[in-house]
Amino acid sequence: MKAGVFITGTDTDVGKTWATLAWMRRLRADGYTVAGMKPVAAGCERRNGRFYNRDALLIQAACSSPADYAAINPYAFEAAMSPHLACGDISVDPERIAALAAALHATADWLVVEGAGGWYSPLDAALDNAGLARRLGLPVVVVVGMRLGCINHARLTVAAVERTGLRCAGWLAVRLSEAMPGFEGNLAYLQTHLSAPLLGVLPYRLEPDFTELGQHLCPPNWQMFDLRQNF
Repeated sequence: MKAGVFITGTDTDVGKTWATLAWMRRLRADGYTVAGMKPVAAGCERRNGRFYNRDALLIQAACSSPADYAAINPYAFEAAMSPHLACGDISVDPERIAALAAALHATADWLVVEGAGGWYSPLDAALDNAGLARRLGLPVVVVVGMRLGCINHARLTVAAVERTGLRCAGWLAVRLSEAMPGFEGNLAYLQTHLSAPLLGVLPYRLEPDFTELGQHLCPPNWQMFDLRQNF
């Protein structure tokens, strides 16, 4: 099986990395080999002359096989701001990312790619997450941070994914607080009004156990992410 997913979000800080790592751990628990990427990251720390992103390091550690950090996070920027500002005069090349993605995918059954920010968040002056996802051609999963305003953000994001011409394979709800007022009502409304299926609800956690979080995923069929015709 060759399968993959591009994980995007309704905004920044809605739980994309937790969802990505939970997805990877669940896949491994289900017997698949998995490779992961966070192609573009800002707010990175310099170590030994290179920039490293904490979330990308976690993705690297979650891969089934050892992978070079530069392949997992080829564009790492120091400034903690939108990548299109943090990148300076560096251009993010989607062809380079696609080549690295194909090489990583060759080592595993699954490729899991985490975007940066929301669907239309810019990665440089010309490229945004939607453009990168279109180039990679992966099914998309939308992470919905459950908070006030999430209904509008979720409906707009799923509609935008579909307008891009990619398949929105589903969405994940992430509890961002222990006691969101109206959580169940908001969740029920989204299940009724989003065209894509709910693939899981990640509970609120102060400290994540990604293996445990992975057990809260309920993808209807892993085969729906099969990419054998694309790779």
